[in-house]
Amino acid sequence: MLTLHDVLQAKKRMEKTIHKTPLDYSYTFSKLSGNDVYMKLENLQKTGSFKVRGSFNKIMSLSDEERKRGVIAASAGNHAQGVAYSSSMIGIPCTIVMPKRAPLSKMEATKGYGAEVILHGDIFDESLEYALDLQRKRGATFVHPFDDEAVIAGQGTIALEILEQLPDVEAVLCPVGGGGLLAGVAFTLKEHNPSIKVYGVESSACPGMTAALRHNKPIVIQASDTIADGIAVKKPGELTYQYIQKYVDDVICVDEAEISRTMLYLLERNKLLVEGSAACSLAAVLYDKLPFKGKKVVSILSGGNVDVTLISRIIERGLFESGRFVTFTTVISDKPGQLNKLLRIIAELEANVLSIHHQRVGAKVLPGQAEIYFSLETKNQEHIAKIHQVLTNEGYVIEILG
Repeated sequence: MLTLHDVLQAKKRMEKTIHKTPLDYSYTFSKLSGNDVYMKLENLQKTGSFKVRGSFNKIMSLSDEERKRGVIAASAGNHAQGVAYSSSMIGIPCTIVMPKRAPLSKMEATKGYGAEVILHGDIFDESLEYALDLQRKRGATFVHPFDDEAVIAGQGTIALEILEQLPDVEAVLCPVGGGGLLAGVAFTLKEHNPSIKVYGVESSACPGMTAALRHNKPIVIQASDTIADGIAVKKPGELTYQYIQKYVDDVICVDEAEISRTMLYLLERNKLLVEGSAACSLAAVLYDKLPFKGKKVVSILSGGNVDVTLISRIIERGLFESGRFVTFTTVISDKPGQLNKLLRIIAELEANVLSIHHQRVGAKVLPGQAEIYFSLETKNQEHIAKIHQVLTNEGYVIEILG
């Protein structure tokens, strides 16, 4: 079993290679939540994620013979980059098996660290099966993304840094998927000070650890698509589950709307770009998921590798969920001045028109009419409701699309 000495050794191994990431206090989030909120910025870590800690510790723990044979891993993102970077630091062969649909940016980043990238399977499970088969044939060491003592010890170094940066920390929130990060952080904190509360946070679309704790063992769950793809693990680790069951106070779920709003909050208020999985830990604080107030709380922002093509969609979704963006249609008379009349009402309601489109042919459009599509920048959900009510009172039939 893991010991604090293992975590301390991991910290010593990575001192000259891995960043000691900042612990940032947020006045805004503290005021919103009623707690003193600090953020552990692992999104600023090398490779953009905490994953490099565990993979680096694992690879540095290998014998000379194991290093000669190289390492193999399966991943669609952060773990791939962590293993590839760590391997490049000591110049050992590295093979990463990624799903065919893995984001191009993550494939290129992994190759950029010198790894051989093999695309196999449509989903991670197929990539993992192929990687394990390849590992047996080549005799290389398989670097598991979470279910490994050395990986767990590496992730536990985050807790050591938190204890140095905020000695009187009272609660720590940590994203959880497979469980490597949560297991390492919870073990290290509780062994140091059992009174520190530790919570795992996962998406309600993929509550794998919640199901494991409920059934007293890891099980395969049915999951929905989630913006927190970094923790979308259908079955947590057997080893990580044991540590989490022993050391973690509770596992909390947050929904997709709460995650996307938190990502937008971080972009706007703190100029921080984080993944959906990283935003989960802060979302639990901001949306009153904790059983206390007035505590010194640390949310671990686990990574910042958001695919560029997704950023605009994340912003749009966050704006919509917070009531700051709305799209609707209505039908007006196709006569001079009618569109101007509608626009004047919207202007008086202090909504900003982002886009407008009208068409004279459609299932709901009679001769002499035009259907108008509006995208508006709004203030909040109450503002949208007011716009809807005023336009309805003016005789317009409004259909809100999103």
